[in-house]
Amino acid sequence: MSTVGRFELNPKRRLDETLTATVLVFRRYDSLAIAAVVAIGYLAASLWAVGDPAVRPDVAANLIVVYDPLVRMFDRTGPASFEAVALVDTGVVQILVSPVNLAIGVSIAALVGINLGLTYLAVVQPAACGIGTGSGLVSSLPALLSGTVCCGPVVLIALGRQASGFLLTMFAWLLPVGIVLMLLNLVYVA
Repeated sequence: MSTVGRFELNPKRRLDETLTATVLVFRRYDSLAIAAVVAIGYLAASLWAVGDPAVRPDVAANLIVVYDPLVRMFDRTGPASFEAVALVDTGVVQILVSPVNLAIGVSIAALVGINLGLTYLAVVQPAACGIGTGSGLVSSLPALLSGTVCCGPVVLIALGRQASGFLLTMFAWLLPVGIVLMLLNLVYVA
């Protein structure tokens, strides 16, 4: 196989190393705790950013389900957000149940958590864990890129910047690009 610098381009070996490093995150309590806290926090923040949960005190408990939820759940409401199929009012919190938003959120949150858990191991104990020394805190930046897909337009509006049509269309590409970068980051850190 060919090499690029010291990085060997052997896909099977890279996949094995990535799986081994990912399992290492789950075997150590410190990295697992970091991965879990980051993943849960990221999932909560991303769902909050797309508007699925909302605080609504003094609303009676209620459940509303849309007609034909299997078809409606794939309707887009934004570049990376999808239609809710149910509304659950608990009396304090209102939750829009969007299965596709939840699946995207859980997937990205898991990737972000594993990336930051592995980055934590790379910073704290790179040699003991068998992780390359070139993977430091900078390698965790791609893990945070995908968060801009839901929050980016809001940030632009909040900052008062006038964004061109081109810039706004780029937000639709940030989610897939962020996911690819997080996967490549896992391979690199491993």
